[in-house]
Amino acid sequence: MTRLLLFAITLLLLSGCNDESLYSGLDEVEANEIIALLSNAGIISYKTQNSDKKYTVATNRNNFADAIDLLKTNGYPKNRFESLGDVFKKEGFVSSPLEERARLNYAQSQELSRTIESIDGVILARVHLAIPKDNKLESEVKPSSASVFIKHRRGIDLSDRESQIKALLVNSISGLPYENVTVAMFTSNPIPINRKRNETEGSNLTIVSGVKKDYLILGMTILILFLSTITVFLIFRNRKQNNQLQISNGNT
Repeated sequence: MTRLLLFAITLLLLSGCNDESLYSGLDEVEANEIIALLSNAGIISYKTQNSDKKYTVATNRNNFADAIDLLKTNGYPKNRFESLGDVFKKEGFVSSPLEERARLNYAQSQELSRTIESIDGVILARVHLAIPKDNKLESEVKPSSASVFIKHRRGIDLSDRESQIKALLVNSISGLPYENVTVAMFTSNPIPINRKRNETEGSNLTIVSGVKKDYLILGMTILILFLSTITVFLIFRNRKQNNQLQISNGNT
């Protein structure tokens, strides 16, 4: 019985030290997407909710490197773009015209990057704007220009979307000619996953793969308490039997 109790405690300790957190501060939708992506690649992971209502995704330590490479290749975790409202929050100080212009350009690039990144097949998008300062003293107005960087999944052809992406920028930025928009697209190169290691992982002592750690720890705690209760009961029963045996021997 004592050996069984020690074995249960060992399992509990292993369950807490055999995992590594991949990313924290995720919303539930993104956490589920990460788990699904890893699952399709043969990597088992799970999520736990933090005190701030955000989620942490973790996996077995043996799969940590492969999981990070796979998520990075597929653009996870997603970029946190700032909106116009975030950039132009009310503050106590009055901004200069130059600061206001810089913040506006930044906010527009953030909004456009988020819009382009929402296109199916796009992993990563960046929009860089070059909007000249208005100068009423100059007779010739310099046109604006924009560059778009897009990283997309392999097997996805976005060449037919290039004109639509350019039109999106032209209609969003005042004074931006169509011919001054450059779109550069790059194909993501997936990193091969070590399948052999994932296939043999099941033969290793992996206690918490695919199971929420909170539930497992609760179950192990209940098991330990149950075994402890039985152990204490057996000890007291043996002592009682020994005492009764000694009393009976003394009477004889």
